[in-house]
Amino acid sequence: MKQYDLIAIGTGSVMNIVDPMIQQNPRIKIAVIDKDEPGGICLTRGCIPSKIILYPAELIRTIEEAKELGLDVEMKRADFAKVMGRMRGLIDADIDSIRRGLSSSENIDYFHAPAEFVAPYTLRVSGESITAKMIFLCTGSQSTIPPIEGLDGVGYVTSDSAFRMTRLPESIAIVGGGYIAAEFGHFFSAMGSKVTIVGRNPQFLPNEEPEVSALAAAELGKHIRIITNHEVRAAGRVEGRKRLQAIDRATGKEIGVESEEVMIASGRGPTTAILHLERGGIRATKDGWIEVDEYLQTSQPGVWALGDALGKHMFKHAANYESTIVYYNAVLKRRIKADYHAVPNAIFTYPEVASVGMKEQEAVAEYGEDGIMIGFYRYEDTAKGEAINAKGYFVKVIVERGSLRILGAHIIGPYASILIQEIINLMYTETQDARPLMESMHIHPSMSEVVDRAFSSLVTPHEFHHMMEHGHDSV
Repeated sequence: MKQYDLIAIGTGSVMNIVDPMIQQNPRIKIAVIDKDEPGGICLTRGCIPSKIILYPAELIRTIEEAKELGLDVEMKRADFAKVMGRMRGLIDADIDSIRRGLSSSENIDYFHAPAEFVAPYTLRVSGESITAKMIFLCTGSQSTIPPIEGLDGVGYVTSDSAFRMTRLPESIAIVGGGYIAAEFGHFFSAMGSKVTIVGRNPQFLPNEEPEVSALAAAELGKHIRIITNHEVRAAGRVEGRKRLQAIDRATGKEIGVESEEVMIASGRGPTTAILHLERGGIRATKDGWIEVDEYLQTSQPGVWALGDALGKHMFKHAANYESTIVYYNAVLKRRIKADYHAVPNAIFTYPEVASVGMKEQEAVAEYGEDGIMIGFYRYEDTAKGEAINAKGYFVKVIVERGSLRILGAHIIGPYASILIQEIINLMYTETQDARPLMESMHIHPSMSEVVDRAFSSLVTPHEFHHMMEHGHDSV
């Protein structure tokens, strides 16, 4: 049995810990195991390839709106094969670079194979048993496939496999109503495919504020058919096309959706079954995610987990943060708790959506209506927003009354993922106070003014909803 100083399962954010450990101890011996291509989900089939293909989609929608600015331009054709080929070329080059690094390192034995626990601190991989007193589990997640009768027979793609498509389908039905469905729907639609999204939740983008979701559905709905509160029960073929049968969860009425291709984007689940965690003395949740304490250590001392495998915040930036927590606690022997009070996310559709912290109803539930204030401002009511013709988009912020501690922020519109960072940074200060933002100079005219003005327009929840109901542009 071969003994290591560390066994790391996964090649995503866990490598943020492996690299500095090697720099600190040039004689350390580490086993790195990944059954998939190296680089983690973000690089190989997640956020990076998706953003590469979504940028051309953004340009297409921007070009389509240019005539409102006095520009006589025409979008002739999107070369789907070229867009996808460019993405794969960039991603495959990065994967190859990581593979060469892992394979050539004197400190690392790289196993491109599945692994399983056979005993505490002991795994079997590639036919041999290996052991270490320190183990990091960064095993990622996988697309979950809902129980749809006949689905396997008609065939489908997932958010994992879609990146290998070489031909644009004439039409595609996407099962799911979250950010993955929204981003792929936006992409396929911009490329020229007829897109239908079928989600089982009554609200499109259910994790966003209702005002944000409603506007996103309206804007994307100009190009995509969005069906909510419907559960897909069966799939079949009709005259060479794929057909989904869905039930309205409110009325029980059945509808059919026909398309050339079907995509499943209804969520992600754990990949831990293959590991046999129980043999390693490691507890899993009832849903199969790895159970950790507030320091990210599992039920087995010396075994730590991070990233998608926890089933909490499945974003690359969250996994990177968690890798720092594990590094401090496992390697430097500190006691630092993971803090998830301000985990941001962005949806790269047209328009962009970004959010961080609490939604309004969550804040009301914790602090009461009298304990919070809401700020709201529309892009178009700033000089820069008017200049870029940004109609209807807005920033909504939520603060604790009195202290002005930032509780949450929600943005829909151009550059939302950039604009929200100013707020995120303040939420990581000791006081999480909005005053530095409110008292700072903001370049005029710039898009950042819409954030500043949202915080300068604070009212009670009652006043906010009264003004919104009576059609006020900003509060």
